[in-house]
Amino acid sequence: MRQLISLLFCTFILFSCTSRNGLKDAASETAKDDSRPKESNKAIADRITFFEKVLIGPKFSQIKMSGKMMVETGAPIPSLNTTIYIEQNQKIWMNLTAVFFNVSRGIATAEGIKAKNNFEKTYIDSDFEYLNNLLNVNFIDYKALENILIGRTFIKLNDSQFQLTKNSQGFKMASLVNQKIVKEDKTTEYKVLLYYANNYDLTKVQIQDVNSPDELEISYTNWEAFNEMRLPKNVKILLKGTKNGEILLENTNFESSKMATPYSVPNNYTKIEIR
Repeated sequence: MRQLISLLFCTFILFSCTSRNGLKDAASETAKDDSRPKESNKAIADRITFFEKVLIGPKFSQIKMSGKMMVETGAPIPSLNTTIYIEQNQKIWMNLTAVFFNVSRGIATAEGIKAKNNFEKTYIDSDFEYLNNLLNVNFIDYKALENILIGRTFIKLNDSQFQLTKNSQGFKMASLVNQKIVKEDKTTEYKVLLYYANNYDLTKVQIQDVNSPDELEISYTNWEAFNEMRLPKNVKILLKGTKNGEILLENTNFESSKMATPYSVPNNYTKIEIR
């Protein structure tokens, strides 16, 4: 419970074992079910429009998202009330409560992530480089985290290494070659699939380790128009393979008002290392 609550804010770091990735987040500027686009070799005539729609994110000052978070890991964890506040390109603030008790609070900036667990009286203070090394990835930075939360593309779409196809259900980007990351003489390879609706809403991202059953899947549903942009009301993070788990984030309300984002750690809290 201690690690899970403390690390929920760290892009749901619980699912680290599956994100085998050699990607650098291009969103810095930029499944297996019946809803995904079926296999198709249909050429996309207007590729420029597609990449503009999926890589150029919306402009906003701030967004407040209120809702609930459900976590399934095989252990009993109560539903948590969530408040996520984003000031674009500046900070992400998250507050988790159960009933009337403040469970956890965290804040992310370009420098890294800080979060505290009020149940265990512990806290973390980590830069993104540390998190990337820990997770064996290199795409996590502030902008990637921001894009994950608002349903924008957070993976670099290299036109020479991905195939873009379309059918009546939408678009699909599939890696043509295995993406690789070399770390301490060990090479990990993975495949990635991204699915988009006909209106360019991101619907699903799958990252599959080619040498193991480990797979990370992030899906977005129930999109809603808000202040000249679109936001997903439901975000599901699913881990399959060596470890299994699920996080469901339900955003029930969006606001654009500015809010205070307090964060401090009491002196009697213990710093923990992410392992």
